[in-house]
Amino acid sequence: MVGSVNSSNEDLRMNGAVEPLPEDFDATALIMDPVPSPVVDNGSVNEEVRINKEKEKRLIVLGRNIHTMCLEVTEPDADDEVTGDREAYMAGVMARYKRALTERTKHHLGYPYNLDFDYGALSQLQHFSINNLGDPFIESNYGVHSRQFEVGVLDWFARLWELEKNEYWGYITNCGTEGNLHGILVGREVFPDGILYASRESHYSVFKAARMYRMECVKVDTLWSGEIDCDDFKAKLLQNQDKPAIINVNIGTTVKGAVDDLDLVIKKLEEAGFSQDRFYIHCDGALFGLMMPFVKRAPKVTFKKPIGSVSVSGHKFVGCPMPCGVQITRLNYVNALSRDVEYLASRDATIMGSRNGHAPIFLWYTLNRKGYRGFQKEVQKCLRNAHYLKDRLVEAGIGAMLNELSSTVVFERPHDEEFVRRWQLACKGNIAHVVVMPNITIEKLNEFLNELLEKRATWFQDGKDQPYCISSDVGEKNCLCALHK
Repeated sequence: MVGSVNSSNEDLRMNGAVEPLPEDFDATALIMDPVPSPVVDNGSVNEEVRINKEKEKRLIVLGRNIHTMCLEVTEPDADDEVTGDREAYMAGVMARYKRALTERTKHHLGYPYNLDFDYGALSQLQHFSINNLGDPFIESNYGVHSRQFEVGVLDWFARLWELEKNEYWGYITNCGTEGNLHGILVGREVFPDGILYASRESHYSVFKAARMYRMECVKVDTLWSGEIDCDDFKAKLLQNQDKPAIINVNIGTTVKGAVDDLDLVIKKLEEAGFSQDRFYIHCDGALFGLMMPFVKRAPKVTFKKPIGSVSVSGHKFVGCPMPCGVQITRLNYVNALSRDVEYLASRDATIMGSRNGHAPIFLWYTLNRKGYRGFQKEVQKCLRNAHYLKDRLVEAGIGAMLNELSSTVVFERPHDEEFVRRWQLACKGNIAHVVVMPNITIEKLNEFLNELLEKRATWFQDGKDQPYCISSDVGEKNCLCALHK
């Protein structure tokens, strides 16, 4: 819970600098527990069936049509105010919905949301329409805002990424996608004829930005880990030396949690003849952008390097109850798209007009309660639990991969889509993943593992089905199919 970290006022006063991690912080520490016996494959591999199945194109199975289960809005009767029947009906609906949310929260592993929080102290603010329309640093005529909280949060993140107060601009976005849209838009405004480069495993919002802004976009190959292939990146830069480069660097890819090597990306730009006045780098740190500063030996994301912007999500590792994010860029860059708006008595440089004024308060509240040391403890817990999950999967004979700087465990896709829905797993092709967040305990992982092993015993008992080969997704050394054991 938010209040579980005891931080004194001294802990919160960091004198404007990020406190270094203690020397004994080990990001790869493991928790060793007994492992159930591996599931034994009773059947032989039917090679022809396996090859045919791999050739088949997997159809994307969309979720259920909500119209089959939606709650219809009905007009109130004239006497509803007297009888109170409608209020009782709506209260019953909300009670059932709360029970459903409680159950779904218990079985949530596949998406990077921290569901461990308690913001009861902020419920008193729900009576206000808090809107931070316009520039966070310029108060508009609308007085019901939370800019004082927003700028405090922005200052905290600017300090984390080593950018002085008088050198940065930013705002609280509505989600991680908006952060990417804004970062890439700034790059496009700085370099109108620039080409966008992004690895194939970048978040879909990066390619959405390219379509929205009508930008030329070059997809760069990736290594099996999900990290950008910098040799391919340089080769594609050399094909377009006449145009500036706008680069999306992933601080944790969506599916595999891979962290692109920022220093190597910058080196390849220099080798290809791109000086710092001919490229713009946006760092998409939706999930791991806030975790990596607290991982020992992790490469540093800092504005002391020639980057243009960084964005993170607030509803992921931080644990904000509504989607939101933080976008930070250099002040001199944002001037390229800023416009004064008389109606607001403010300046417009954001993607959206009206902005959620509640989100900055929730972020401010969490940052004050946890601070740098609180996040450090939670990062360490997540990494330990991720290693625990990965090791138990492998020891049970299930192919799995965990990138060095990540808490995203990638493994063979379960053969039962109902099991996938029950645990809300995110899948792509033959792989699925679990994102270990602060709310994911060892007990919950054990429950998931035991159920998975029980299901696998039935999936493969007659020998007709075999575990998927995931070598092309995670590398041969991480695949435990019949061919790669």
